[in-house]
Amino acid sequence: MPKTLVIAEKPSVGRDLARVLPGPFAKQEGFLEGPDHVLTWAVGHLVQLAEPDEYDAKFKKWRMADLPIVPPKFKLVVRDERSKKQMSVVTKQLGREDVAEVINACDAGREGELIFAYLFEKARSKKPVQRLWLSSMTKAAMQRAFSELRPAAEFASLEAAARSRSESDWIVGMNATRAATIRLRSSFDGAVSLGRVQTPTLAIITRREEEIRAFVPEAYWLVDAVFAAPGDRIYEGRYHEGAKPRLPSAQDADAVVAAVRGQTGEITKLETKERKERAPMLYDLTSLQREANNRYGFTARRTLGAAQRCYEEHKVLTYPRTNSRYLTSDMIAELKPIAGHVGGAGREYEKAAVYVQGLDVLPLGRVIADDKVGDHHAIIPTNSPHGLDKLSDDDRRIYDMVARRFLAVFHPEAVFENTKVETTVAGHIFRTRGKVLLVAGWRGVYGELPEGEGASDEDEGRDQQLPKLELAESVDTREVSAEEKETKPPRRYSDASLLGAMETAGKLVDDDDMREAMKESGIGTPATRASIIERLIDVGYVERDARALVATEKGLNVIRLLGDHQLTSPSLTGDWERRLGMIERGEEPRTRFMSDIKGFAEMTVADLDAKLKDVRIPRANLGPCAVCGHDIIENRKGYSCWSREDPGCGFVIWKSKAGKTLPMAIAKELIATGRTAKPVTGFKGRSGRSFRARLALVQNEEGKWRVEFDEPWAKEGEKVAPAGESDDAAAPTTPAERAAAEAAA
Repeated sequence: MPKTLVIAEKPSVGRDLARVLPGPFAKQEGFLEGPDHVLTWAVGHLVQLAEPDEYDAKFKKWRMADLPIVPPKFKLVVRDERSKKQMSVVTKQLGREDVAEVINACDAGREGELIFAYLFEKARSKKPVQRLWLSSMTKAAMQRAFSELRPAAEFASLEAAARSRSESDWIVGMNATRAATIRLRSSFDGAVSLGRVQTPTLAIITRREEEIRAFVPEAYWLVDAVFAAPGDRIYEGRYHEGAKPRLPSAQDADAVVAAVRGQTGEITKLETKERKERAPMLYDLTSLQREANNRYGFTARRTLGAAQRCYEEHKVLTYPRTNSRYLTSDMIAELKPIAGHVGGAGREYEKAAVYVQGLDVLPLGRVIADDKVGDHHAIIPTNSPHGLDKLSDDDRRIYDMVARRFLAVFHPEAVFENTKVETTVAGHIFRTRGKVLLVAGWRGVYGELPEGEGASDEDEGRDQQLPKLELAESVDTREVSAEEKETKPPRRYSDASLLGAMETAGKLVDDDDMREAMKESGIGTPATRASIIERLIDVGYVERDARALVATEKGLNVIRLLGDHQLTSPSLTGDWERRLGMIERGEEPRTRFMSDIKGFAEMTVADLDAKLKDVRIPRANLGPCAVCGHDIIENRKGYSCWSREDPGCGFVIWKSKAGKTLPMAIAKELIATGRTAKPVTGFKGRSGRSFRARLALVQNEEGKWRVEFDEPWAKEGEKVAPAGESDDAAAPTTPAERAAAEAAA
């Protein structure tokens, strides 16, 4: 009997699919075999585009004369040794004589299509293929998908977009990185990594950093008063000169204080208006990542990991790698049953779920839109029982966010009463704002106002719960005071705000509907944005400082050197993403896009060659050495008190620790103060905890300086030193050793 080979993206998905196919399945090395089906899997990307030297050995050397490198046909290679083992399993199953057809069961999206296309091509298989399209991992959803298999030809344009994305990233990244690295060898250690998506993202971060550095704070003053209406009805007000609350000098502020202190005022304006607030739209991946960052401090990668587990392992949420915030009309019948499953998951959801289930007609205007759902619909709970007992804390928080958002979208608007009061004292106007929630509506799903709700512009004065006031009644000025303030620079990007900027190609847009309209021109895709942020950190262009993303000197210098080159333009990259979407929909030929990418690579190489030819950037100076006073300079392997120009004392802090790179900010803090004030963020010790570091300015018998941590942190393969002993390699101590080490670096 001929069999069908099913290829999933991950082993866990393969095992899940086996549960809905006729069994029993026997477990083999890298695959499962049943009476009618063989199930195997990739492990993410098993196959990737070959490096340049696979086309010609001359490309092993990086030379400007060989650029740009644009292969006429791209070669594929197996990713690494681990991948070779599973790829051989997949290839063997594809070559079996009893396998008559193949089902592509990789994730339903551009990357899943690429994973399958590459491994299928590498295996040189010609067998017929059908597509399994899944956005939910529940048993019912998997059974339905197997009964509705679609021909692979239906996804030809999706594969074309996937290949175009992969090849354009290779062409732009490979050529730009080589050109910049060749010209900047004297200024940077290691490669100067550039890319179609990462470079404009870096430009967003660095330009904000430049704004912050150029910012000059200015002092201003605010005047606040406490008023009492008859009957001891107390409220606060802030002085406004016209529409502006800020006063330019202490003298101006003191004059207002002196004029109104102890005086009787009058309520000269009293306006009360109702304001209705609609429930927020359902989550796509980017909006989920942004809110989880704002609410819990989760990085984009951490949120994606939790959402993926909720989809893949726990089967309580639908497919997370989506850019849609809508559902399709064929899902309407499932909405009330889904609400029932959410209500059964925990008492905190019961009341809201009962309300949704009791509606005669669901409000679907901002929920259902067939034309706004591409590969996947919005992230919602699944239509199956939700067992939450095995969810980790991270997974539980992400489930809670999605579950409450799903229930809230079917609830009525929240209604607020907004009150504006103007109190005039001695001709000076003080303004007051009040806000009262009259009808909880969708906010009742959350039990209370979400954190931060009700906050307003700091200079305008806070929203407050007001007593009942009457127009034209007299009030006493109980207190009045002036406070000096200082203008603040723009905030650094967090994961949340950077994801928002990437989604709208660098434009600051908060309105949900406006963001929807701009999605096609965003930088990257929801599935790739988290990895782009982490990539910028890994190559040393960006560091995390709590929730802030801070551009390093290396990152700043890269963008400064590129100047206004198009590679730094979020709008250009956003336009490329829009065109990839058009290829996916069959609206633009892949050949035209790739021709434009080739032309862009040629222009970029020529531009970087001319612009960077004689550039030399001084290495970062971290300040004086605590031992001898010489400057500590950054090099490729560490931060050291020795160089060709300045031999120093040989002190060094090595960058590489346990496969991680110690950020320059931490090294600076150690050099300046001898210890880190806070745990080293983004790094974990063997116990899984973050930890602090301190600089021990003593030498052991072998003449080694050391950096100590509150638990040992050694390079991979090194013997871990007991706590309190050195876990750093020896610093060069003689001029000859220092010269040799500098040459190696």
